[in-house]
Amino acid sequence: MRIGRVFLTISTTGIPERPATDLGFLLHKHPGKAQEFTTSHGTAHVFYPEATAERCTAALLLEVDPVALVRRGQGKGRGGAPDSALAQYVNDRPYAASSLLAVALSAVFGSALKGRCTARPELPGQERPLRIEIPVLPARGGADLVRRLFEPLGWDSVDISPLALDESFPEWGDSRYVRLALEGELKLDDALRQLYVLLPVLDDAKHYWIAPDEVDKLLRAGDGWLAAHPENALISSRYLARHKRLTQTALERLELVRLAEADGSEVEELDNAVDENRDTEERPVPLAVRRRDAILAALRTAGAARVLDLGCGQGQLVQALLKDPAYTEIVGMDVSVRALNLAAKRLRLERMGERQSVRVQLLQGSLAYTDKRLAGYDAAVLSEVVEHLDPERLPALEYAVFGAARPRTVLVTTPNVEYNVRWESLPAGHVRHGDHRFEWTRAEFRTWAGEVARRHGYQVAYVPVGDDDPEVGPPTQMAVFTAADRTDRTDGTDHTDHTPKEGEAA
Repeated sequence: MRIGRVFLTISTTGIPERPATDLGFLLHKHPGKAQEFTTSHGTAHVFYPEATAERCTAALLLEVDPVALVRRGQGKGRGGAPDSALAQYVNDRPYAASSLLAVALSAVFGSALKGRCTARPELPGQERPLRIEIPVLPARGGADLVRRLFEPLGWDSVDISPLALDESFPEWGDSRYVRLALEGELKLDDALRQLYVLLPVLDDAKHYWIAPDEVDKLLRAGDGWLAAHPENALISSRYLARHKRLTQTALERLELVRLAEADGSEVEELDNAVDENRDTEERPVPLAVRRRDAILAALRTAGAARVLDLGCGQGQLVQALLKDPAYTEIVGMDVSVRALNLAAKRLRLERMGERQSVRVQLLQGSLAYTDKRLAGYDAAVLSEVVEHLDPERLPALEYAVFGAARPRTVLVTTPNVEYNVRWESLPAGHVRHGDHRFEWTRAEFRTWAGEVARRHGYQVAYVPVGDDDPEVGPPTQMAVFTAADRTDRTDGTDHTDHTPKEGEAA
């Protein structure tokens, strides 16, 4: 037999005001049709065994040609390497729910995976009763691993039935395959994105070459669930075919996402803390507000119109910039998709008028890499960003911002660790936030900023943010980098502002 088949079924039930056949709108596949789609490794078929207002089931059947897989160099075993010459032709690729099925999900149900429904835009955001069945699922790690992967994801029932090696010989025991049935109230796109990631993880063998952009695919599909998953290290490693560098990158980015999902509660607690020694009836302005005001003042002084907020978080600064018509283009970028979604809600992007919406854009990206989208802007802001990176990753950020993007003005704010003794709620020796990899003294910050300015042709000045304590300095320190004029820098004179000595006016 040359052609094999793998199945996946998605079922839902309905009520009069929300019929089960809404599943057809969500999947962008009409229940009254059997549809066929060509994929890179075979043919996918979508059809509906049942479609009534009370119950609707969509089935995905994938026909895989194992000979064609070999010709394309894809009929391989674990990790992309052939287990043997015979394994290229005798393998489970056509018969089990492997990474081939995950790719078919993306190809056939792409809009559903992204949570889009043009005809009924209100449907993707609704949780609905779902039952997903996979009759033959490879499970390297057994039923226990399947349970560990799916139970934390909100399913009410995770039913796993091991499949025997041979039903005629039960003494041979179970195979590495299981039948899986999931039931629960979830959004359809959440369920599909879980399958897209976890099918190849359980199979532990991806059929295609792993490139660096697979990290981005993993984070997009894992948005909202992977960062907090107790097995995210195993998931990342297997999904990325155990590429150590890519796995490390994925885990670092997931950790940033996890911290963003915590909504920065520790930061707010410190930023909004009241100095109990003050003899005043008026509550002081929170440090977060004073920091934002200092940034806005520096941007006005620089005459910036097109501004980047790098590490924009939930969009507080972007929201403030939008209130001033002097800023004609505002871009917020963050590594966390969840933070960007929260920023979009804060800004009310979906309801924003056209004149405002053309001024603002939110981008997902990492400052560990150069990004052509960031070039050509008047100013860039890194507010409380650098301290969240490991010191060895700072040169990558430095080049991405000062070397490649090269805005005329760059503002960098970071905590002044010397001031920490003034926070009564902060235990001695602790940093202000659990994700801070370091916190600099004033001298350390000025040394770093001065070296960055020297290497990339900027001048740098320093601005205290918050009350400037005579002994320990301000709670936040800000460096204002200004690009030296290119014509001035061709006359052989060093115009870079060298780092002031401690205590010297900036």
